[in-house]
Amino acid sequence: MARTKKVGIVGKYGTRYGASLRKMVKKIEISQHAKYTCSFCGKTKMKRKAVGIWHCGSCMKTVAGGAWTYKLHG
Repeated sequence: MARTKKVGIVGKYGTRYGASLRKMVKKIEISQHAKYTCSFCGKTKMKRKAVGIWHCGSCMKTVAGGAWTYKLHG
């Protein structure tokens, strides 16, 4: 699906759901699709596989973290 420069990743929703809700969803979707720094090897390769499951493509570690962002409590 095509996205526009203005709305970014939430362009897939078109005019549905209202601007405020799309703005909130945009913030969440950008953070969940981003790559994070691995706390084991230090490389920016940590990617979300499913809700709360994060996998590093470099050191092949799979850990449980946050639902939308990679955060470990410790």
